[in-house]
Amino acid sequence: MDIIPQWYVFAAAFFMDLLLGDPEFLPHPVRVMGNAISFFEKKFRKLPVNLTFSGGLFALFLILSTWGLTFLIISTALPAVPVIKTVVEIVLIYYCLSARCLYTAAKKVAIPLSCGRTEIARANLAMIVGRDVNTLSKSGIIRATIETVAENLVDGFISPLFYAAIGGAPLALTYKMVNTLDSMVGYKNPKYINFGKVAAKIDDAVNFIPARVSAAVISLAVKIVSDKALFVFKTAISQGRNHSSPNAGFPEAAFAGALKIWLGGPSYYHKTVVNKPYIGKNFNNAVIKDIDKACQLMLFSATVWVIIICFFIFVKDLL
Repeated sequence: MDIIPQWYVFAAAFFMDLLLGDPEFLPHPVRVMGNAISFFEKKFRKLPVNLTFSGGLFALFLILSTWGLTFLIISTALPAVPVIKTVVEIVLIYYCLSARCLYTAAKKVAIPLSCGRTEIARANLAMIVGRDVNTLSKSGIIRATIETVAENLVDGFISPLFYAAIGGAPLALTYKMVNTLDSMVGYKNPKYINFGKVAAKIDDAVNFIPARVSAAVISLAVKIVSDKALFVFKTAISQGRNHSSPNAGFPEAAFAGALKIWLGGPSYYHKTVVNKPYIGKNFNNAVIKDIDKACQLMLFSATVWVIIICFFIFVKDLL
């Protein structure tokens, strides 16, 4: 039996994320992953095969390597001292979570926007979204911020903990590599349409269940503070497919239902317009205070998800 119950690992990782976020002075595995992706992309592009195949090999190599290296770290982290091994796992799972960072990044858009400093808000938004921000109106900036808060609740919190609960820190870090690959090479532009195709498909697959689970988690979070839970859940289910992504629409639709605002619509990516469907088209236009509401909903949903994970692990350990 573990000296420290396994559910403590998830609770501790969550509190570390809330307390520390992502300090610049600390090394971060995702930055290492980004450097590895940049380095090996050049190597795999030189293979004498078509780009889709070489891109697939590239993605699988990095994904499997991440799991293998993390498994070695965990299995060799002073196994004779279980407490040290547990601390290592807590730190590694903490590195996979980004609720605090997401909150901070969204506020860096909302605060200057509320002071009329639109260009600063736009520049800060460009740090957290993939779309072109130069053409966005004030309301467009607000919607883009809320959309990324909703989407990254899944990518930066629900999915990592989902995989950590299944396979510990090794699987959580492996998920982060999948997600980082998608954010760096999963574009549908001439450079990556073929090379990044497999990475993008893998990311779609691993987020399939967590994205849909997020609709229930967000609805439950809303239920605790209001009576709109059923409405939020129905909105997520009915409009979750109104998105160019097979997964991002579900948390975005849940947020749209909770905040009663419309999201989505056409956006520019790499100077090309992408006609994404509208979500909650008959709802209200978003205003600045909705960013703060979205951040609160994100943090509350993250807390609910941690409680759910810890509860199931606690029950499993009792059986």
